[in-house]
Amino acid sequence: MNDRSDPYVLDEQVGFLLRLASQRHMALFMERTAGGLTPTQFSTLYRLREASDPISQNALGRLVGMDAATTKGVVARLLSRDLIRVEKDTEDRRRYTLFITDIGRQLLDAVMPAVQDISEVTLAPLAPLEREQFLRMLKRLV
Repeated sequence: MNDRSDPYVLDEQVGFLLRLASQRHMALFMERTAGGLTPTQFSTLYRLREASDPISQNALGRLVGMDAATTKGVVARLLSRDLIRVEKDTEDRRRYTLFITDIGRQLLDAVMPAVQDISEVTLAPLAPLEREQFLRMLKRLV
């Protein structure tokens, strides 16, 4: 039974609002980004490009905020497109390390203007100071 005096209002709940904002951002990403990358694939390639040292699949997943199963799937799709390569770790032969390929770098370079534009469009309803505050507060939540 629904008690009308219940102060719970779905449209004022953080999880609901974050999901709606995320869906809007994801839709923008998928419609405006050439290259067929999902936001997660983009983040994975970006982290690989900025890594100064070889990185394991597990470490990469943690850097992008993915669980092991999701990481495995994303890595498999990027490997199938020759955007990344995998090598046995030189120090620990049981471990594999991942690297971005030249094709992956070129694709990142090609989509970066669109990705930057998507962030601008996502934050467009906010004034510049609000944007800074919003991003700072989001970082505290993650």
